[in-house]
Amino acid sequence: MSPWGPDWQSGPRIRPKNGIRSRNQRGAFATTWWASRWILALERLVDPGRLMRGRTYARQGQVVELDLRPGLIEARVQGSRPHPYEVTIKVPALSDKVWDGVADVLAERAIYAAQLLAGEMPNDIEEIFAAAGTSLFPAGRRELVTDCTCPDWADPCKHTAAVCYLVGERFDEDPFLMLELRGRTRSEITDALRDRRSVSQDAGADDDMDLSGLGTELVGAKPRHFWRLPGSLDALGMSFDAPEVNALPVKRLGAPPFAEDPAELTELMEQAYRTISAEARRLALGDE
Repeated sequence: MSPWGPDWQSGPRIRPKNGIRSRNQRGAFATTWWASRWILALERLVDPGRLMRGRTYARQGQVVELDLRPGLIEARVQGSRPHPYEVTIKVPALSDKVWDGVADVLAERAIYAAQLLAGEMPNDIEEIFAAAGTSLFPAGRRELVTDCTCPDWADPCKHTAAVCYLVGERFDEDPFLMLELRGRTRSEITDALRDRRSVSQDAGADDDMDLSGLGTELVGAKPRHFWRLPGSLDALGMSFDAPEVNALPVKRLGAPPFAEDPAELTELMEQAYRTISAEARRLALGDE
């Protein structure tokens, strides 16, 4: 007998017609590092046998409903009984104070906002949450409370595991869902970042005004030197490293009002930036 209790099996499971099938029918469920961290948090809590059956349930479409909102995941999973089992997964939403601290750090660098708007989780996001005194990902059993109406004594059971695997795939597609589970929606995060960036830019503008007299004096002394290079072209350092985020200005400013499909426009601009960068590199290096 498993230390988690008997693995309940009352008969063959019922195959729903319109279940939610996982995209990945073989291999790992997560393709991004942040979704992998979510899956890892699950796999530390579930015994191997139930994990295997949970993967099978996810791939065969046994999950018939799945809803995610701040602090809570709710799902219905079809098993061997006529009515689907009810699965709930609770992850504590973070306080307003913690989120304010996270937003302050994220706003310090424009690249963070650009990466999130581009569908990428910043690589050091865990350090940002740690600096605010918390963790983005569930740190232990107390931060991943699960329940299922099935007769299995184990908690988490295979039905819960199936739900967690599908949630991992959703995190792959949209990292904001991980943040939403912790208490902030996409619009709330982006609005907070824009507000803080706006305040920072306004402060910078005031600083520039304070120094404008000095700048005018320096430039006015020898205006013919303004466009003169500080040294030879050969002495200038050049780098052709790819940018961390393509089309950064577009993603930072948001889609223009004339864009019928903001996601499509962003994708087109990413392609354009990559093409322009490649052509600039070719011209600079004299490649044929």
